[in-house]
Amino acid sequence: MTETRAPEAFWAQSPDLLLSALAASPDGLASAEARSRLDRHGPNRIEEARETSLRLLLRQVESPLVLMLVFGAMVSLVLHEWVDAAIILTIVTGSACMGFLQEYRAARAMAALRQRLALQARVFRDGRLAQVPVEALVPGDVVALSAGNLVPADGLLLEAHDFMVSEAGLTGESFPVEKRPGTVAAGAPPTARSNAVFMGSSVRSGAARMLVAATGRRTAFGGIAASLRESPPETEFARGVRHFGGLLLRVMVGIVLFVVAVNQALGRPLPDSLLFAVALAVGLSPELLPAIVSVTLSAGARRLAARGVLVRRLEAIEDLGSMDVLCTDKTGTLTEGRIVLQAALGPDGEPSPEVLRLAVLNAALETGIENPLDAALVAAGEAAKVETGAARKIEEIPYDFERRRLTIVVEERPGEHLVIVKGAFAEVLAACTRIATAAGVEPLGSAGRATLAELFRTQGEAGHRVLAVADRRGPPRERYGRDDETDLVFRGFLLFLDPPKRDTARAVRDLAARGIAVKVVTGDNRHVAGHLARAVGLDPAAMLTGAELAAMRDEALWHVAPRTSLFVEIDPQQKQRIVSALQHAGHAVGYLGDGINDAPALHAADVGISVDGAVEVARESADVVLLAPDLDVLRQGVEDGRRTFANTLKYIYITTSANFGNMLSMAIAAPLLPFLPLLPKQILLNNFLSDLPMMTVAADDVDPEHGERPQRWDMAEVQRFMLVFGVLSSAFDVLTFGLLLWLFGASAGAFQTGWFLVSLLSEVAVVLVLRTRRPASSSRPGRLLLMSTIAVGSAALFLPYLDGLSAAFGFVPSSPPELLVLLAIVAAYLSATEWTKRRFWAHRLRAAGGGA
Repeated sequence: MTETRAPEAFWAQSPDLLLSALAASPDGLASAEARSRLDRHGPNRIEEARETSLRLLLRQVESPLVLMLVFGAMVSLVLHEWVDAAIILTIVTGSACMGFLQEYRAARAMAALRQRLALQARVFRDGRLAQVPVEALVPGDVVALSAGNLVPADGLLLEAHDFMVSEAGLTGESFPVEKRPGTVAAGAPPTARSNAVFMGSSVRSGAARMLVAATGRRTAFGGIAASLRESPPETEFARGVRHFGGLLLRVMVGIVLFVVAVNQALGRPLPDSLLFAVALAVGLSPELLPAIVSVTLSAGARRLAARGVLVRRLEAIEDLGSMDVLCTDKTGTLTEGRIVLQAALGPDGEPSPEVLRLAVLNAALETGIENPLDAALVAAGEAAKVETGAARKIEEIPYDFERRRLTIVVEERPGEHLVIVKGAFAEVLAACTRIATAAGVEPLGSAGRATLAELFRTQGEAGHRVLAVADRRGPPRERYGRDDETDLVFRGFLLFLDPPKRDTARAVRDLAARGIAVKVVTGDNRHVAGHLARAVGLDPAAMLTGAELAAMRDEALWHVAPRTSLFVEIDPQQKQRIVSALQHAGHAVGYLGDGINDAPALHAADVGISVDGAVEVARESADVVLLAPDLDVLRQGVEDGRRTFANTLKYIYITTSANFGNMLSMAIAAPLLPFLPLLPKQILLNNFLSDLPMMTVAADDVDPEHGERPQRWDMAEVQRFMLVFGVLSSAFDVLTFGLLLWLFGASAGAFQTGWFLVSLLSEVAVVLVLRTRRPASSSRPGRLLLMSTIAVGSAALFLPYLDGLSAAFGFVPSSPPELLVLLAIVAAYLSATEWTKRRFWAHRLRAAGGGA
């Protein structure tokens, strides 16, 4: 069987060599051979992994916290404790369903946004041109391309006429690029492969014949898509949850083993000991965390959706809150993605209405190649109300890639023709012998040429695409040709720019004020990127090129990347490497991009952000999609993420410290008491009631300072908080034990009831103290949190006096003196907690100037 696979760097081959390697002909393949190759190579299709409903559902229960709860439920079922198992499984199921529904809705919305790259292609088969489905293309096919086509595969040009291709999605270069047959070096960067075209790019003008070299997964686009099928790296939030789960698991296992061992040593029944241990385990685990996270994130997703932001992965909202570096592509994200005329200058560098008039005449009357530069000129002429008078087109000498000039001949007044030439600076200057000055038209000498060249270089370094304009007036002629582009008068320069979006500079400032460093990662050249950096407030000197990055070892990049603001002339694989280097340096990285070349970086980032107008593979790789081209929405998303993260951490800090204190107290009391300090059902009831106010944390108010800096997981801080406030809680529990036993001589039922009241009242009331790092009196809680706290506290006081419920849970009413002492203990505990909190957060309060 003949091998029909092209070399990997097919652009380094001549057309004849590649035709030979592919056993193909310039006239195309026979239909039978094409079918045979299709069987061997497979369809020209990028296989995309789609989220199935089952996969979405399983993702909701893979958290270590959820798995711990499921384990507790299984033990309860084995011990026939149906109520306990039902409570735990209801919590897990409700949380999973909320997360599943939100992500399923997002997946459905994304499906509605999908668009096909191309459906049909014009291919030479059996020696004639035919319409063939894009999926049926094979290596060796010859495809006819023309303006408006999407390139359906990777290939080498056999012929090209005035052929301009937009590769912004692949390379980040916003201007269409010239393509023509030839060969380039095997190691040429994507922007320099002028003899090849690639799947996903689009034809802006001209026509060409392309020899298909790679299809499907073997294309550059396919290689990017293949990397996306790998499991995405663990995000900042997921990493924090995993570490938090590990911390709880270690503490839980230690205490549970201790309690079981002590109870067995005391000769208590094994089933009772196991059930008590399971209740303790469930008591330590913040079992409502998945539900609270889902409720909080779903509320955040709804707020963002109202502002035009589609959240595809709920955790991405919290990742937005933890993000401290935002990497972004340039074209179409920071910039408008459209070309505008920045200025028309005379040879002296000053604005020139005459240069603009000549350029508008040239652009408005040309009919050869439709291109965005001429469109920008026409738009600028309309905006400036340029008068072209009664100019009548006489002749057009079309643009070609050898002359790199476009000439229009017009008649403005009888008896005289005006030849207007517009094109690349070097080629136009070479045809000029004179120059327009304030004193009139003068000869153009070497000094003048040097001055013009310096002005051209300066404007190029300022980020402009620079064209030159020249003209010549003379008597009418019947025919014009290339030979008439001589003895021209140099008139001036045209400066084009892909401008930054209107709100980009403000968005960069707002993000910086919130502790987020913005870094531009682009395939565009250093001069254009540097100009954009200055325009949006970034440091253009903190620059790293793709060539410099390629020469660096990963270890060096880990140190350089955080100090770099501009990554320029970068290829897609390097974008992903930049993201990984920043993550290795300890940053939570967001990536904003809209092109095929951004997809690997979007996939690797902690939070990938794209826009509605992005190519499909970029949208599929993103966690968040901006449906409106307003970058201020990103700032709002960050603030929502930080608010969500702050409320999530409130629950974690408060619940784990309280639960740890309760577990520690029971572990201390269990070997000293002739009875269990709390019955298993009392532990679960306590946990359930104390979690009711915490369900409202999702809607709690957040102190403003929480939105000023990135929110990050800090396991050491979580552990310190848990130990400090857990031990403080246990100290007051021990005080309660002593007073109940030695002051009141409480029986088992009275002891359990008294400690249940102190434990529950202190746990719900302390929420109002620990929910803020400010003094509790200076930070207003959310209305729902305050009302639910009062409601649960009232229920706890009345519960022992309700005959049916008190009997079901083993409670006995407390005497008035007992109740007063228990309430005094709670009040003393709250005062001690407020004092301890101020000491604990003192360093944070000083750093934030009064807030934390």
